Amino acid sequence: MAAYLLRRLLLVVPTLFGIMVLNFFIVQTAPGGPVEQMIAKIQGTGVNATERFSGGGSGELIQRPQNDGSTYRGARGLPPEVIHRIERMYGFDKPIYERFWIMIRNYAVFDFGDSFFRNRRVVDLVLDKMPVSISLGLWTTLLVYLISIPLGIRKAIGDGSRFDIASSSVLVVLNAIPAFLFAILLVVLFAGGTYVKWFPLRGLVSDDWSTYGLGHKILDYLWHMVLPIGAMVIGGFAGLTFLTKNSFIEEIGKQYVLTARAKGLVESRVLYGHVFRNAMLIVIAGFPSAFVSVLFAGSLLTEVIFSLDGLGLLGFEAATGRDYPVMFGTLYFFGLIGLVMNIVGDFVYTVVDPRIDFEVRR
Repeated sequence: MAAYLLRRLLLVVPTLFGIMVLNFFIVQTAPGGPVEQMIAKIQGTGVNATERFSGGGSGELIQRPQNDGSTYRGARGLPPEVIHRIERMYGFDKPIYERFWIMIRNYAVFDFGDSFFRNRRVVDLVLDKMPVSISLGLWTTLLVYLISIPLGIRKAIGDGSRFDIASSSVLVVLNAIPAFLFAILLVVLFAGGTYVKWFPLRGLVSDDWSTYGLGHKILDYLWHMVLPIGAMVIGGFAGLTFLTKNSFIEEIGKQYVLTARAKGLVESRVLYGHVFRNAMLIVIAGFPSAFVSVLFAGSLLTEVIFSLDGLGLLGFEAATGRDYPVMFGTLYFFGLIGLVMNIVGDFVYTVVDPRIDFEVRR
């Protein structure tokens, strides 16, 4: 197993490199980059912005030749030297392949640079947003598993019963409704939208959280997490419940279960001593990837609705604003964590069922 894990770790490097190559060249060649963003701001602020980049004195209008041949949209009328200064400011005065190698060299030592528009280091931005995303991802994944596994087992045992049919109907409806709609409903019902105001509408903690004692801090944090976590859990546990049920039904019909029952073992011993390990293999081993999915992709709209400034919102704003250092820095970070968590998932397989050996090859 150690040799297999080592090979998988070594494969992380070329895989991550391929991810960065593909995304870098796609994003860099797309229109609306940071140079065009700055040009649009300059064009919208009048003469003073032009003087700022052309080096003119205060209040003096400097006449420059028209830049009608610029490759940037919206650059008509701007002096060529202004365009060049903007390009140097964002590193676009270098060829695309040179920009890529500079980025990869810096990322190899975890130097993600500074944001174009936030005047902060990318690492600092990610670390600031991480507590929100980890809170959403970890609590959502844990609660989804704690609800889905017992419910799926109960449905498998009573397959075809009234409980199974009724719960399946409810789960299908819940699975069809996006999490952000549940979030809006919870706001309307419990956050002062129309009815009661039992829970806060925004933030991870209260504004004066730092002045609280330890117990009060924990309660305040959990109080703020109730609605966003509830919205994500309600819309997320249906699929895992059906997966658990189907896994149990498949295992219950196998020969070793019939043999265990023929030996006189009680039903609970058969289910939880024999069936559970095999049925839960795919469910439990998928926990790392499920956590990564919720952490990086599943909470964007929930963060927006509840004013939670996390990684999902950071990545979305960076993409819409063409903040390339933040875009590629978070992509590198997300990709690295995702690849490592996939390896953790393989390791969990061997923990759940020691009979699995990834070193075995035909």
